Amino acid sequence: MGYPYEDVQNDDHTVAFEATGTAELLGGDDASDATANCCPDAAAVTSVDRLTEPETVATRLCEGFKRHDDRQRSAAIEAFAAVDSFQFRHLDAGTVRQAATAYVDALWAKDAVEDRHRRGGDAEGEIDQEALAAADWSAVESALSERAARLGIDAEYATLTTAGWRKHKTGGDYWTPHLRAQQLELRAVLRDPSYPHKPRHGTDGAGPEATRYLLGVELHDCRRWTEATDVMVPYFAAIERARSDDEPDVE
Repeated sequence: MGYPYEDVQNDDHTVAFEATGTAELLGGDDASDATANCCPDAAAVTSVDRLTEPETVATRLCEGFKRHDDRQRSAAIEAFAAVDSFQFRHLDAGTVRQAATAYVDALWAKDAVEDRHRRGGDAEGEIDQEALAAADWSAVESALSERAARLGIDAEYATLTTAGWRKHKTGGDYWTPHLRAQQLELRAVLRDPSYPHKPRHGTDGAGPEATRYLLGVELHDCRRWTEATDVMVPYFAAIERARSDDEPDVE
C-alpha cells in the first residue's frame, strides 16, 4: 500500500508521505543484502512501539510499504514491527522485531530477483515476465518462512505469499494465494484456526478481513492512497474486537 501526500501524526512523531510510485531499485538509504541474517537477538530488544488505535496501526502498515518503496530499510522494519506488536500482543518485542526484519528481508529479496530480470540490465527497465516467472524465488520464500516461524503462522503462508508476489509481477491469478496467505496470518493473529466463522454458506471463502486486505492491495495498485489506508482501519478494528478482554500484553 502507499500514501497520499500528507503529514500523518504517529504518537510522538510526524511522518511525511508523498505519492510516488514503487521504487524497484536496490540501494538507497540503509539498503543491505536481503538474504543476510540481520535479525537481532531477542534478548537485546527490549521494546517496540505498542500501538492501540486501529487508525494508527493502519497508518503504520502503509508507512512500512512506503518506506520499502523509498529504500529505507530500518524505518520499514520499525513500522512493520509496530504493526505486528499490535497484532501479536502475546509475543515479546524481540520476536516481533525479528519477524518484521524477516518480512523486510523478503521485500528486499523480491526487489533483487525482479531487478535481475529487467531487460537490458537497466535497473529501471521493463521486467522480463517470462524470465521472472521461471526465476529462483527461494530467498523470498525463505525470509517469509522465517517470519511465519517467528509468529506461529502456518508454514504454507510463505509459499502462498511468494506465489502471490510473483504472479503480481508476471501476470495471472495473484489474488487467490494472497487471500489464502492472509487468512493464515489472521488465524495466527486471532489464535483461531477456524477463522473465518460463517454460519451457513461460502465456507471456502478467505473471510472478510483477508478480503479487505486484498482490497488494500488493489487500491495501492490504482494509486488511490487515502482509500488504501482507510480500508485497513476496519481490518485492525476487527482484530481488536476479537481480542479477549483479559488477554495480557507482553512487553
